[in-house]
Amino acid sequence: MKHFFYTLLLISLIACKDEGGEQQVVIIDKIATPQLLLDQANNLAELPLHCIETEYPNKMGHVTAAPEDQKRPTEQHPVFYGCFDWHSAVHGYWSAVTLIKQFPELEAREELLAKIKRNLTTENIAVEIAYLNTENNKTFERTYGWAWLLKLQQELDTWENPQGQELAQILQPLSDVVIERYTDYLPKLNYAIRVGEHSNTAFGMVFAWDYATHAGELELKAAIESKAKEFYMNDTDCPLSWEPSGYDFLSPCLEEIDIMRRILPAADFHQWVAAFIPHIQNGKLDIEIGRVSDRSDGKLVHIDGLNLSRAWVLYGLISQYPQQYAALQETADAHLTNTIPNLVADDYAGGHWLGSFAIYALQNASHVPEDL
Repeated sequence: MKHFFYTLLLISLIACKDEGGEQQVVIIDKIATPQLLLDQANNLAELPLHCIETEYPNKMGHVTAAPEDQKRPTEQHPVFYGCFDWHSAVHGYWSAVTLIKQFPELEAREELLAKIKRNLTTENIAVEIAYLNTENNKTFERTYGWAWLLKLQQELDTWENPQGQELAQILQPLSDVVIERYTDYLPKLNYAIRVGEHSNTAFGMVFAWDYATHAGELELKAAIESKAKEFYMNDTDCPLSWEPSGYDFLSPCLEEIDIMRRILPAADFHQWVAAFIPHIQNGKLDIEIGRVSDRSDGKLVHIDGLNLSRAWVLYGLISQYPQQYAALQETADAHLTNTIPNLVADDYAGGHWLGSFAIYALQNASHVPEDL
């Protein structure tokens, strides 16, 4: 099996000379855990700065019932019209808010704030709600876009300044619609969706669970816990060696771990994950870093997202249970370190969304205890 062979691909080289004057190379096979610092934040801020007001190209994902339903993106979605599609616009806003909050000296801070405030208005949110209430689009962005909207709401809720609180209040009515839709939908879903793309059930549950915990949305939280146990509690021997599928940006196996570590008590979770992925506590995962052959292809570049989402799941697991899963840290570090250099100044096919994945992965990396 592959396990950690790929960590040797990411090494630090130190050159020195021996007594005979010949250059020697000392190989250090420990990969430093990446951190989100100001320079990196300035680079990543370029992605939402560029895309949240970029109307075209645009993939609408819209069901047209009549000729008058054909509208330009800025009319249909006056808040979330940029970044190629609705969900990417949502997490473009999340990226901007996250960086503004964390880095007061961010170079693009004022420009990003101006763009957010120009578009995220009470009037524009009313149009977004009206769209979700049209008969043919009530399932629009279910559940990937829903999940990211709740992530954005949580980020605004926890922004402790007047601007943040005002924006949180403006967005809340749209989030309330999503919460209602989510709570209504989950009991009707008879089977988990176990793919590596947008409709993955476990991924959507993770962000919704975090929001429900933050906001005290007990009905939503109960619906998620019930379905997660129903779908995943009896899963064993997840076929990691089958991953990735060619268009994956999520790991079906690891996304299950991400939700189950949240909802299960510690002892139950450790027992469950030992059966789900045997030997995981020893750091043994049958995965290698995903390779992208063409970053101008919107589907093929998904694999960069897979590397980043794998990293954030593993960092989250290590942060919650460092004594049990610390051996996974090099796997996470290798995925993140290998992928981040590909993101900025890359083709719009990946640039319109991958920055959010990098920021979230780096957030999770920062929660890993330093003494591991």
